[in-house]
Amino acid sequence: MTIAAGIGYALVALGPSLSLFVSVIAKKPFLILTVLSSTLLWLVSLIVLSGLWRGFLPLKSLSGWPYAVLLVTSVGFQEGLRIIFWKIYMRLEDMLDAFADRVSKPRLFVTDKLLIALAAGLGHGVAHAVFFCLSLLTPAFGPATFYVDRCSRLPFFLVCAIIALGFVTIHTVSMVIAFNGYAEQRTTDQIFVSVVHLIASLVTLINLVPGGCIVGVPVLYAMTILTLLHCGRVVMKRITEAANRQVNR
Repeated sequence: MTIAAGIGYALVALGPSLSLFVSVIAKKPFLILTVLSSTLLWLVSLIVLSGLWRGFLPLKSLSGWPYAVLLVTSVGFQEGLRIIFWKIYMRLEDMLDAFADRVSKPRLFVTDKLLIALAAGLGHGVAHAVFFCLSLLTPAFGPATFYVDRCSRLPFFLVCAIIALGFVTIHTVSMVIAFNGYAEQRTTDQIFVSVVHLIASLVTLINLVPGGCIVGVPVLYAMTILTLLHCGRVVMKRITEAANRQVNR
């Protein structure tokens, strides 16, 4: 039964990502490479961050502000890396368009660019889940489960998996919003992604309060739903504008 529970926790965290990969990403080799490269990039960034903070851990203070400082600096680092990743992608897009012109093939369509952003976001989300959830699930395959005093109503591994799923979703769709914001120079979308990332990270501090997971997890998923809705609006607007330009030609 514990093996089934461990597999179940892993599927809670990464099941939707696996479905997205199989149904959308796996059909195009370039998207697979994008997911793999993005996952590697964000894993390395998280390892670098953990190395930088290793000298300050464990935090002695019982208050949450040292953890808040840790999260703010981590989010800032990752958002800065997102911009660098975007610039690298733009160079790659220019190379692909130039190659398409040489071989008399059409350039990347809007849907292609959105799928590339989705794949890059999926890589970011998977890296987060591997680092913060899957690395903790090894004991879940043992003879018993594990509870913590501050969230005694739910197994620790289940809470980790649920939180990981929320962040995987946020990171996946946030990359679509961010890439569109950079391409269209929409400051609101760029700020939206950074603010959502920061708030979602800070919300996890509620789990430090006894019984906080009962509040923190729903708030995290409220942020997830908000991000999904905004991503849907961005995608629909981008596709509609592209279709109108195509009709007017």
